[in-house]
Amino acid sequence: MNLRNGQEELMVSHRFGAVDDQLVLLPQNQPAQMHLYSFTDREPGYNYRVKARMVVPETPPQDGPAYHLDFIEVISSEKHKGNEVFEIALIQSYVPGGPTIMLGKRNGSYDFISEKITLTYQSQSVHDELEEIASHADYLRENWQKPGIQSEMKWAAIKATVTHDPDNFGKSYLASHIEFTGVD
Repeated sequence: MNLRNGQEELMVSHRFGAVDDQLVLLPQNQPAQMHLYSFTDREPGYNYRVKARMVVPETPPQDGPAYHLDFIEVISSEKHKGNEVFEIALIQSYVPGGPTIMLGKRNGSYDFISEKITLTYQSQSVHDELEEIASHADYLRENWQKPGIQSEMKWAAIKATVTHDPDNFGKSYLASHIEFTGVD
């Protein structure tokens, strides 16, 4: 990848948590094809130019990547002004652990990434679908270790089409469509 002295500049997209949320190596404008760790101040809706350091552990983790990028500092940030839609996955898989529904309901709000991003809805039908997903996620969490209760995932995948919510920019995505795959 021709990484310079372990440090790189990256472009981090406004689409926090999106299906196509890729880091871009600068100035090459190439996908980084690795993860960025420790960028905890990232806010949805902002494009960032950051400095990061390439890390290759002597002993890579058995269930993780052989190398990654560690966040160093923000060089610049800019509020995204567009309103194009993008997709987020409401079921994501983790090793170990398997698939997880990335939606919960707290104080009447739908959390996509807890403490970071909530989902609002464009129509009553999208609200009803979010309610069904959150209810099923609660059911799975409540029953996952109870003996005799078979709590299986109801869907294989769920994608939501979203944009930045203009009424709560940087804190919420506005969902306009939900797509279920593998519905019972």
